[in-house]
Amino acid sequence: MKTIYPTITDKVAVVTGGAKGIGACIARRFSDAGYSVAIGYRNSAEEADRLVCELERCGRRAMAVRADLSSYDGAKRLRDAVMTEFGRIDVLVCNAGSSLYKLICDTSEKDFDGVMGDNLKSAFLTTRAFYDDFAFSRCGNIIYVSSVWGIKGASNEAAYSAAKAGIIGLVKSAAKELAPCGVRVNGIAPGAVMTDMLSHFSSDELADIEREIPLGRIGSPCDVAGVALFLASDAAAYITGEVITVAGGYEL
Repeated sequence: MKTIYPTITDKVAVVTGGAKGIGACIARRFSDAGYSVAIGYRNSAEEADRLVCELERCGRRAMAVRADLSSYDGAKRLRDAVMTEFGRIDVLVCNAGSSLYKLICDTSEKDFDGVMGDNLKSAFLTTRAFYDDFAFSRCGNIIYVSSVWGIKGASNEAAYSAAKAGIIGLVKSAAKELAPCGVRVNGIAPGAVMTDMLSHFSSDELADIEREIPLGRIGSPCDVAGVALFLASDAAAYITGEVITVAGGYEL
């Protein structure tokens, strides 16, 4: 897959939740642009190893790191592995997360804590782990993957929507905090994208979703990956603190 952006030869991108779905497509796009890529994962070891082999066969440097990013120890493990292997970080894509499809009345405290940990807490702690590396290098990009539900909310997905809304707040705060260091921080809010998160929907339900999308189709991970690469590029050099919705008009 070719990219419209200049080829990079000496930069490093870290993609959390990078073993499959949106994260894997983002990892491929950055690798295709010449980045060395570190893939953070928690459970998808087979997929992560397969993706690393795929990228290496294309002549790129890649590594996979297993870490539970909902704890600072896990985030620090990811950071230390990246610095040991590559010695730098230029782009951090916080994509790790999980969904929860339950009514508020059926959502337990454990459910709520799990969704917050997988989505919002993991993004915060991963940023904290790499914070000094970005601040002292005085350059770089952090990109958070939120959701259209973080903007408009979703019935039966209150905990997930709240976590993704929190990520939007993190985008705004981190952008202000890191701007004096020359670090840009932005977010992406995907809509309905064909990943495992839609696997519990029937074909009829997916067809109903498509009918609600002005562009008439469910998105692909590549739709999101292209925006991530743009935000990290010099073409977005004057963009920070923004959240770009990638939803085919679903949010309208």
